[in-house]
Amino acid sequence: MKFGAFVPQGWRMDLVGVPVDEQWSTMLDAAKKIERLGYDTAWVYDHFHTVPVPTQEATHECWSLMAALAAATDTIRLGQMCTCNSYRPPSYMAKVATTVDVISAGRVEFAIGAGWYEHEYLAYGYEFPRAGIRIAQLDEAVQIIKKMWTEDESYFEGEHYSVKGAINQPKPIQKPHPPLWIAGGGEKKTLRTVAKYADYSNFAGTAEAFLSKSRILDEHCEVVERDPSEIGRTLHVMITVVPDEASFRPVMERVAAQSGRDFDKYVNSSQTVAGTPEQVIEKLAAYQDAGCVHVIGYFSDVVWGDSVDLFATEVMPNLK
Repeated sequence: MKFGAFVPQGWRMDLVGVPVDEQWSTMLDAAKKIERLGYDTAWVYDHFHTVPVPTQEATHECWSLMAALAAATDTIRLGQMCTCNSYRPPSYMAKVATTVDVISAGRVEFAIGAGWYEHEYLAYGYEFPRAGIRIAQLDEAVQIIKKMWTEDESYFEGEHYSVKGAINQPKPIQKPHPPLWIAGGGEKKTLRTVAKYADYSNFAGTAEAFLSKSRILDEHCEVVERDPSEIGRTLHVMITVVPDEASFRPVMERVAAQSGRDFDKYVNSSQTVAGTPEQVIEKLAAYQDAGCVHVIGYFSDVVWGDSVDLFATEVMPNLK
C-alpha cells in the first residue's frame, strides 16, 4: 500500500489565521515535510471556494500550486483530488499537466472528475448541467487528454468537445503518459468511464462500500474487455492520528470546529478515520483487505498538529 497526504491550501479552512503573506511558505513547509516523512504522494484540491460553506477565507488554485510544488520539491509525486473537468477545456488541461510533468521531471499523478460543487460553477460563470451530461463530458475529456499526451496531432469530434489537429509539445516526461486517476463512485456511468480509461480509481466511504464499488468496477471492466487488475483501487479519506486516547476528544473537537462540522457527525462519518495509531491501522487494514493500493489522507491538523508525523512513523510501516 502507498500513502499520500494533502498540502493545506485553504479549501477545508486549514489556513485560517495564517496571514496571506505567510500562506505559501506554510504550504511549502508542509509539502516538504510530507516529502521528508516518506509519503509517496502530496495532493491539493481543485476548488475555488471553501467548504462546507463559501467564505472569504483563502482557497489557493490547484494547478498554480502544482507548478510551484513541482519546482520546489524533489522526489514526491504530485496529484490533485481532483481536477474538475468543467473548469478548463480538456485540450488546455492536457497542456498544463504536461508542463507540470516536465517541471517535476515526471512526478505528476493526474486525477480528474466530473465536478460537483454547484456553487462554484455558478459563482464563476460555468454552466452546471445535470450529472449525466457532466459525466459524458468527462468521458470525452479524458479521451482528448490521452490523445494529446501521446499523439503528434490530435483529432476528436464529440458531442461536447472537439480538437482539430491540436499539437502538444513537449510531451510529458512519463511514458506513455502520467498515471490517469478518475475519481467518483457513480455505479452506472462514472465507473464505466473508469473501466475504459483509468489507471486508478478513487473512492470514499466505508471499507464495505469500497469493496462494493470495486466489484462493480470489475463488472464494467468485463463489459469493456479490460483486465481489472490494470486499475488500482485507491481511497480518499480524512485522517487524524492522536498519540493516546486521552488526546482524542480535544484534538477532534478542534478538527471538527475548524472544518465547520458537528463533532459527532464528523467523528462518525464514513469519510473519517481517527484514533490512536493502533486504531487507525485497524481501520485502514480493512481497506487494504478490500484491495486498496493507495490511501490519500487529508490531515486537518497538518498546520498545527501531529497527525501527519504520527501517521508516517506509527501507521505507514504497519501497512506497507
